[in-house]
Amino acid sequence: MGPKTTKVYETLRERLADGAYVPGEKLPSERALVEELGIGRTALRQVLARLVAEGALEVRGRSSYRVPGAVSIQRPEGVEPWRIHGERDLYDNQWVKLQLWDVEPPGMKPFEHHVVRLHHVAVTAVLDDQDRVLMMWRYRFVPQQFGWELPGGIVDAGENAADTALREVVEETGWRPKSLEHVVTYQPMVGMVDSPHEIFVGHGAERVGEPTDLEEAGHIEWVPLADIPGLMARGELMGSGTLVALLHILATRRPAGVKAAR
Repeated sequence: MGPKTTKVYETLRERLADGAYVPGEKLPSERALVEELGIGRTALRQVLARLVAEGALEVRGRSSYRVPGAVSIQRPEGVEPWRIHGERDLYDNQWVKLQLWDVEPPGMKPFEHHVVRLHHVAVTAVLDDQDRVLMMWRYRFVPQQFGWELPGGIVDAGENAADTALREVVEETGWRPKSLEHVVTYQPMVGMVDSPHEIFVGHGAERVGEPTDLEEAGHIEWVPLADIPGLMARGELMGSGTLVALLHILATRRPAGVKAAR
């Protein structure tokens, strides 16, 4: 990095060390940082990439950076991963792949383990300015149950998950989020199933038409966040993506009028 880029890196590093950006807080936009720090966007991205590589920042979605959440516990050392000696397909179609893996846990004999590979999925919780979340009341034939769900769907090959999240909200509800933020990626059944789920939170939305994915849509409603604990207790929230997104929102909400500490 050149002298100017190095100076910007040191400035941001100092701000992070001094607590100018608190854990969990989103950094100003690239445009704001470019104007404030007097640096080109390409050079700024080099600085941000270095801070991400050092663990000082996390990247969320497209050009969205956040200070990692504060934790007190350290990662354990000396714990070895399982060894994977091979894998073979037992069944494969456009929706599901069943495999048999030859695995060896530390200190144990190798054995065969079934692995199910499903699609990469994006799920979105869209909030409005009245503390409501955009949801769908749907029937799921596998559990034979009605329930509330967030819009979401499969990430197509080569597609950015944020684009999927936006597309699915529009197709399934007829509303377009004004902004999207990636909050977490997780695996819903980590012991046997590989199906990355990416959770997004959107703020504000405009009605752009009727849902175009009639199979997925169902009844659409803006549900008050205050109702979420009760719906959870009644077992009316369907799917892990819906639960993870709503629990994240409830865990990170601030009461009205309360600002982040600086």
